[in-house]
Amino acid sequence: LCVFLPSPTVTSPCKILKCNSEFWAATSGSHHLGAEEAPEFCTALRAYAHCTRRTARTCRGDLAYHSAVHGIDDLMVQHNCSKDGPTSQPRLRTLPPGDSQERSDSPEICHYEKSFHKHSATPNYTHCGLFGDPHLRTFTDTFQTCKVQGAWPLIDNNYLNVQVTNTPVLPGSSATATSKLTIIFKSFQECVDQKVYQAEMDELPAAFADGSKNGGDKHGANSLKITEKVSGQHIEIQAKYIGTTIVVRQVGRYLTFAVRMPEEVVNAVEDRDSQGLYLCLRGCPLNQQIDFQTIRSAQATEGRARRKGPSLPAPPEAFTYETATAKCREKLPVEDLYFQSCVFDLLTTGDVNFMLAAYYAFEDVKMLHSNKDKLHLYERTRELAPGNMAPTGTHPTLWVALLCLSWLCLL
Repeated sequence: LCVFLPSPTVTSPCKILKCNSEFWAATSGSHHLGAEEAPEFCTALRAYAHCTRRTARTCRGDLAYHSAVHGIDDLMVQHNCSKDGPTSQPRLRTLPPGDSQERSDSPEICHYEKSFHKHSATPNYTHCGLFGDPHLRTFTDTFQTCKVQGAWPLIDNNYLNVQVTNTPVLPGSSATATSKLTIIFKSFQECVDQKVYQAEMDELPAAFADGSKNGGDKHGANSLKITEKVSGQHIEIQAKYIGTTIVVRQVGRYLTFAVRMPEEVVNAVEDRDSQGLYLCLRGCPLNQQIDFQTIRSAQATEGRARRKGPSLPAPPEAFTYETATAKCREKLPVEDLYFQSCVFDLLTTGDVNFMLAAYYAFEDVKMLHSNKDKLHLYERTRELAPGNMAPTGTHPTLWVALLCLSWLCLL
């Protein structure tokens, strides 16, 4: 419950993620130690304990902090480590392939496609993504731009929970972006122990909150694994036991999230009536959605976005509609909703990193979406643009089809 409380500040002063990362870097590959390595492990463990003590006051209510403290105590006992001694952090030797951290002989139940669909068709995979100011693509390919300031659940089913915290991009602005992400993988049979992953601005760890990189000590632990693609910028989590891939990026100051998940897992919930709360499944509540079409029309005519309520403060870098469009076209040549989101974000924030966020979000769609014909999304509009042109944002193919249909009616 503590994990899902909204954070009142933009960034947390708790630095437990840094402590976890330093400990993992010092002990990577040393889960099972020989007697000659125990003193070095104890040294790294004492440094870990010292790091947690330094941040204890600011981490009082942080679940990852308390998990780390208890984990340190357990490891101290297991390895007969003294609490007194040196605290420098040596790099321990990496064990050869075959260590428990690299087990490949997981039981069949820990591989989703082998266990869940042994005698049936290939599962249908779905995709959800969140990026920018913030823009949401749901599991049903609905695209929304939302306010959703504070903490909101993205996913909550029998296997995992995902929550994001969105904070204002500029003081006094309704433009928000994701500053914190929490993922809880629930314990599952003989495959994985419960694992918590936390990321926030300027802290994108390549390990779970307890410092591990896989699902723990169970036989199928390697069916849950974190891989660092680009240090501090891009991590990927493979949860093979539920057929799920998660991509988390830090672009500029803010985080992006993308997931590929089987429909069967998406819909695995105890209470189906409560699914409406989860953004990836049902989208943002109506009172949190922004009318993208109206905003975009204002951008084109006024040169900047205007939302309901107090006017936005001037962004640090002034973009006109024309310069924002030209900038976004550098990375997003197809004028779909990812392109339009890019233009929207440049006008509302003035931060060119939001262009990169839209670009990487679409790159993740190309990697994770199972239907390659649905990669691009186009805005549906209600009325024709001036001059009897096609509706703004309408897919060209659809417009040609409508023209052909009108000719058939005339014939």
